Amino acid sequence: MSGPGWLLRVLGGLPKPTKTAPDNEDPVRPLTRDRIGDYLLEHEYRFVVDDDGDLTGTWDGNRFWFLLLGEEDEIVQVRGRWHRSLPLDQRAAVSLALNDWNRERIWPKAYVREEEGMLALYSEVSADFEPGVSDHQLAQVLACGLGTGVQMFSTLEGLLPGDDATPSPDVPDN
Repeated sequence: MSGPGWLLRVLGGLPKPTKTAPDNEDPVRPLTRDRIGDYLLEHEYRFVVDDDGDLTGTWDGNRFWFLLLGEEDEIVQVRGRWHRSLPLDQRAAVSLALNDWNRERIWPKAYVREEEGMLALYSEVSADFEPGVSDHQLAQVLACGLGTGVQMFSTLEGLLPGDDATPSPDVPDN
């Protein structure tokens, strides 16, 4: 039987355990497009820089962008767009599928937009790194944005009717 150590600590009866020193091997540094590009290159992902200066590529035929947002580019966002578009009359089915996704999962945020008379489905994972970000933290957010976005789009393939046509990307697929 364990003693009441945890209770005494909660009530202030025992000294708190000492904290370890922060790991300086992975320092917090400002968020930059170059650091995002370094992550993508390190993982041998193919990507291009678009006309807006954003990094973009395709994973399983789905377009993903790596955006820096905020007044000082302190927010990173991994935004994905499903390779298929759906007719407007499927809005109810799409809304139900995306609502289920958002209710049952933390990432990615899923939403639908009307574009050129069709429905476009998006995924987003964002993180605010105003005080800076370590390489490990940045890698976690980028991997989460890509991995959960690809997973969501793969799940949608089985849930929503439509054609199997995949447009040919302007950059090789990852």
